[in-house]
Amino acid sequence: MTTVQSPPAPPTAIRPRVVARTGLYAGLAANAAVVTYFFVDAGFGASNALLVLGRLFGLYGALLMAFQLLLVARLPWLDRRIGMDRLTSWHRWTGFGILWTLLAHAVFITFGYADSSGLDPVSRLVDLAETVEGVLRAVAAFVIILVVGAVSGRFARRRLAYETWHFIHLYTYLAVVLAFTHQVAVGTTFTSSSAATTYWYALWTVALGAVFVGRLVLPLWRNWRHRLRVSAVVPESDNVVSVYITGRDLDRLPARAGQFFLWRFLTKDRWWQANPFSLSAAPDGRTLRLTAKAAGDGSAGLRHLKAGTRVFAEGPYGAFTALHRTRPEAVLIAGGVGVTPIRALLEELHGHAVVVYRVATDRDAVLYDELRELALAKGAELHLVTGPVHPDKLAPAELTRMVPDIADRDVFLCGPPPMMSAVLGSLRELGVPKPQIHFERFSLAG
Repeated sequence: MTTVQSPPAPPTAIRPRVVARTGLYAGLAANAAVVTYFFVDAGFGASNALLVLGRLFGLYGALLMAFQLLLVARLPWLDRRIGMDRLTSWHRWTGFGILWTLLAHAVFITFGYADSSGLDPVSRLVDLAETVEGVLRAVAAFVIILVVGAVSGRFARRRLAYETWHFIHLYTYLAVVLAFTHQVAVGTTFTSSSAATTYWYALWTVALGAVFVGRLVLPLWRNWRHRLRVSAVVPESDNVVSVYITGRDLDRLPARAGQFFLWRFLTKDRWWQANPFSLSAAPDGRTLRLTAKAAGDGSAGLRHLKAGTRVFAEGPYGAFTALHRTRPEAVLIAGGVGVTPIRALLEELHGHAVVVYRVATDRDAVLYDELRELALAKGAELHLVTGPVHPDKLAPAELTRMVPDIADRDVFLCGPPPMMSAVLGSLRELGVPKPQIHFERFSLAG
């Protein structure tokens, strides 16, 4: 199989994740400074401190909303360097930041106007909504954000299907539009100078444009160009199946071993479902392969797909790739069906590698024959670790026995969340530097 081989970055190079993360933080800080400057330059223009604070919190809330859009735009440059799981986590915490800043904006503005008018806060808010253009839109936007925030809490999120959660989340875009029109209508800082007006229009154009390109234009373009179809469906075991996908110009699809796609198989009963599955073989320019365990309705139905079925794929996504290597040698640790990106990575990696595959029993070792042949061809060591959860077969002492120099290697880890948490604890105890530990939690929502 022909694969695209990429040598690791030299140890002295600045890590791609650090570059991307620093760029995001610096960009947010710089924009916060610009927003503050325009606010001060416009003059406070308020009769009391509550109104001043309320307007400033409103501006910061608008800035966070624009930053939020950038985080969810799924821009390839950011995603390859940070990973969808970390971007999703930042998106979640930024969402709570938006909620609190806009809550402060609403409270301070309402009480500030109530104090200057002699009315109680509720009556004053109703009066503002009825008489001032844009205020009612702001109230509607804030209610939407409250609802989205409520369903994003862990208690609610665990009880909602992804499709339901995602549908509710789409109303956030409506909230953004309502908030922007509110800012245009009543924002004194927005209209204080031509520079401020230009800045805010540019900020929202970039933020909304990033979402439009990353979430709509790029997926449509790639699927039109590559025309993906199922070429074969191969059972790997009683509950695991591999799906082979072909298309046009796949050598131009920027996919790497370790990445995943959001797959939609365009049949009458599946077209609306998007499932994240990793590539289980390094892309060779001719075929893509995913391997999945029947753990839910989406993955269980894969074995019934027919050759020729059209496929709509979003991606590739993920930072679980050789791009982030820091050392010439590596350890690949897989648990269960988490072996799929590990197997693909082994195919692409240079240098000596040790593969540790953790399963309950031998028959649960999906793709083990392929993994063994690949390890033999590349001169890698392969350890199949079987047995019950307790005692921990991947405890520090066991890892050291299999890989004595583990602290001097990159460690790529993929498996069930409990297993990953346990191994991460072992790696910390063994003193493996954090930049050498690479993992990704494959989840569409935080």
